[in-house]
Amino acid sequence: MKTIAISSFFVLFALVAGIVAITPAAFADHSEVTIEAALGSGAPGCEETAEGCYIPTTATVDVGGVVIMSNPDTAAHTFTAGSPADGPTGEFDTGLLMAGSSFEWSPDTVGKIPYFCMVHPWMVGSIIVQEVEAEDDKGEMMDDHGDDGEMMGTEGDATATGMLSDGTKVSIWTSTPTAGEAMEISIEFKDAEHVNHNMMVTQNGEEVLMDEGAHHHEGTGMHTTAPLSSSDPVDITVTFTGYGVDDPKTGPIGEEVVFSNVVPEFGTIAMMVLAVAIISIVAVTAKSRVVPRF
Repeated sequence: MKTIAISSFFVLFALVAGIVAITPAAFADHSEVTIEAALGSGAPGCEETAEGCYIPTTATVDVGGVVIMSNPDTAAHTFTAGSPADGPTGEFDTGLLMAGSSFEWSPDTVGKIPYFCMVHPWMVGSIIVQEVEAEDDKGEMMDDHGDDGEMMGTEGDATATGMLSDGTKVSIWTSTPTAGEAMEISIEFKDAEHVNHNMMVTQNGEEVLMDEGAHHHEGTGMHTTAPLSSSDPVDITVTFTGYGVDDPKTGPIGEEVVFSNVVPEFGTIAMMVLAVAIISIVAVTAKSRVVPRF
């Protein structure tokens, strides 16, 4: 009986550790986003590139958040809500934004807002304004309608970690890759603020996310891939583009942190616990010659 109890304890402990290690969640930080006019977008052609004429072409922000519209190009541009075909709709309009200038706008209504440049009508983009998520008194994530949501925090063991040459630790937490579903990736630049980066995610050589011009006010944020074609691991490349809101930005600009074969199955600690449990069961069973029953 004693042997069975000890063996059962180890197996139960290992199973619990494994379940905790593979439980996916979701976290979104869209309190601030920066959109930049692409370099050279004053001439046609940017609309045919993967990056588009505004970077990112589609940006996501919370209601009450901040959208920073920046023009690093040499030509003057506008960020005007509406479309070239229908004209301005009035939600926002930067007016003529000269080279090196920026404009801030805070949305107050949920929805998708297309925008364009009145000077260069081939330049189009869109902003998705979403509900703000907030913690209730019990610490559970809830949206403005009071529905329980999921939260992928940047606590606990990361799915993978890396480091920039300036010593900044880069960690990611991911949901489990599942065929037909989008993959959520939380990222943290430890103890850093106003972090700018690009993120590319591929699965079996196929691009499932190209997020350029991401800006994280407090160093943490979330990215979502397109629906995956399989449940295979993914490869994630994070390209650091600098600290700061305005140019010139600082830090090891251009450095890449590559995470290969990412899949949040058993974490290192959980695997060690499972191995110890299995070894313990084998040792106890060999000594007593009793096969534990469950």
